[in-house]
Amino acid sequence: MGSLVRCVVRSLLRGQPGPRRFGSAPPELREQTLVLVKPDAVQRRLVGSVIQRFERRGFKLVAMKLLQADQGLLDQHYQQLRQKPFYPQLLAYMTSGPLVAMVWEGYNVVRSTRAMVGDTNSAAAAAGTIRGDFSMHVSRNVVHASDSLETAQREIGFWFQRDELVTWESGDSAYTYGP
Repeated sequence: MGSLVRCVVRSLLRGQPGPRRFGSAPPELREQTLVLVKPDAVQRRLVGSVIQRFERRGFKLVAMKLLQADQGLLDQHYQQLRQKPFYPQLLAYMTSGPLVAMVWEGYNVVRSTRAMVGDTNSAAAAAGTIRGDFSMHVSRNVVHASDSLETAQREIGFWFQRDELVTWESGDSAYTYGP
């Protein structure tokens, strides 16, 4: 008998509630991060490949949209880079075509996502990372990923309204995280 089944049977026999379900997941399982699939990756039809990596890792997609970013949104998002000499080129690139904005949720999702994405400089990105496998140049590095919990919360607020984040129960959470 599997450990989840044993847990449920023991809980029922003791009159206790079963394993945690929808809405009661501990905060560490509800950590969220922003991932942007940049215009170069959309043009190269890599969106599905990027999504697949997150799904295979066990993270839960809670928001996604295809959009054409405007300068105002990008100015907010990249506010710390606005004074850099490369900012006009970054802005031109990020407005050059549609991008896909996503919010992923799961245990340690910010740090795990940064590891999955790889180094910003494609030449330094390890094979097996998204940038290591798909990017050819630092200026066309396929994805953006939030670098901290605080940044993720701020960036998610730039790209999504609160009601655009979908709260749902993943049927595989017991297999991903255990009872």
